[in-house]
Amino acid sequence: MSDKSIFERFSDWATKFTGSSYAFIGATLIVIIWAVSGPVFNYSETWQLVINTGTTIITFLMVFLIQKAQNKDSKAIQIKLNELLAANEKASNRIVDIEDLTEKELDQLHCYYEKLADFAEKDEDIHTSHSIDAAQRNQDYKHEFFKRKHEEWLLKQKK
Repeated sequence: MSDKSIFERFSDWATKFTGSSYAFIGATLIVIIWAVSGPVFNYSETWQLVINTGTTIITFLMVFLIQKAQNKDSKAIQIKLNELLAANEKASNRIVDIEDLTEKELDQLHCYYEKLADFAEKDEDIHTSHSIDAAQRNQDYKHEFFKRKHEEWLLKQKK
C-alpha cells in the first residue's frame, strides 16, 4: 500500500482528470446545457446565479489544487536538478538548494551567469569551464597575488 494520504491520492487523481480532454468536454457540455436552458428559465437571476456560483466555487478550489500540483512538480524538478549538479564533476555544488535564496540574491546569481555566458561566447574552446568554483579559485588567486604584492610594496617602503 502507498504511503500517500487520501488527500494526496485524491489531488493526484483530480490534477490528472482536470487536465484531461474529458474534463474539458464535460465543462464545455455544462456551459452549453446551461446556455440552452436559458429560455426555459427565462434567463432569470437564479439561472445566472447557478453558473456564476458553480464556476466561482470550482475556480476557488482549483487554485489550491493547481498550487499543490505545482509545488510537488517544482520540488521533484529541484531534486532532479540537484542530482545532476551532484553527479557532474565540473558543476558547482553551491548551486544546490538556491531556491531558498531571496529574489535579490537570485537576481545577483542571474547576472553572474549572464557574465559567464559572455565569457563562454568569447572562448574559442567550448569545453572551458566558467563555474562558480573556477571563478572563486580565480578570485582567491588574485586576492593572494595582490596581497603578496602589497606586502612587498610595504617592505620596500620601510627600507
